[in-house]
Amino acid sequence: MTVTLADVAARAQVSPATVSRVLNGNYPVAASTRERVLRAVDELDYVLNGPASALAAATSDLVGILVNDIADPFFGIMAGAIQGEIGGPGGRAGGERLAVVCNTGGSAERELTYLTLLQRQRAAAVVLTGGAVENTAHAEAVATKLRKLAAAGTRVVLCGRPPAPADTDAVALTFDNRGGGRRLTEHLIELGHRRMGYIAGPEERTTTRHRLEGHRDALAAHGIEDEASRTVHGRYDRRAGYEATLELLRRDPELTAVVAANDTVALGACAALRDSGLRIPDDVSVVGFDDLPFSIDAVPALTTVRLPLAEAGTRAGRIAMGREEAPPGGIATIRGELMVRGSTGAPKNS
Repeated sequence: MTVTLADVAARAQVSPATVSRVLNGNYPVAASTRERVLRAVDELDYVLNGPASALAAATSDLVGILVNDIADPFFGIMAGAIQGEIGGPGGRAGGERLAVVCNTGGSAERELTYLTLLQRQRAAAVVLTGGAVENTAHAEAVATKLRKLAAAGTRVVLCGRPPAPADTDAVALTFDNRGGGRRLTEHLIELGHRRMGYIAGPEERTTTRHRLEGHRDALAAHGIEDEASRTVHGRYDRRAGYEATLELLRRDPELTAVVAANDTVALGACAALRDSGLRIPDDVSVVGFDDLPFSIDAVPALTTVRLPLAEAGTRAGRIAMGREEAPPGGIATIRGELMVRGSTGAPKNS
């Protein structure tokens, strides 16, 4: 049975006019009332009627791209590549689709809100980029949203993100973060490093866990003790890398290498080492992850794992537009390439 505006009003205990004001955003409504209405909309799975032209088709010309931080090149590169594929036959405005980039800011709540909004707008496709939040309740809520989107005819693609439950029908292009993390640490071990500090990302992110697991797998395989004091968690930004490196040096002044969660964090680590009077790689080696455009121009150039971000985004966009077949089983694992540059070398005491 179709859910109506009146049903939402009854559930939220407000008038239909108030529901309309909340959904259209054209009249001030008390925050508590707005929250009650949106909760009712979500619970009843009410889909807002869009323009008449959108109602004439199963889906609209809208494509949603969810990113954690559009200012981060990791997400910007993928979003740009995805958007470059949003077009071709099927749209009603010159054959084009409208790509909307939704910046969650790392908020699990905002991620769910954007998925709800895209469902209401009958999006033709939704692409979620980057790691997922490691929270059971949130994962279940996201899976529920993805099922509703798929049921309404929306194509869902995960780019650089772990697979969702099979019944969501979401295609996953997932990065081998664990394998890349292992190769980075093995490179340092082969050079002779044994006292390595690790700067991890936010603890609640799948990317953080997988890269750290790869690091620890390499340590275990070579019989090197994984000391808890040599791991510091922080944000995926330069400032976090700077502060975490100073903390690692305080805990162990004899560190010979720093493994950073990503290239941006690695830049902060390099700055902290220089400010501490240490030379890279003569005194301390540094590695990053992702191979963002600035990595090769750092001084010295950064040893890192290259992820094919643009290629993954292009493929995700093509699958979202139905111009490329989904991989077998709906899942493809994309492996990175170790890029050895000037930021790593043998420790002085080797």
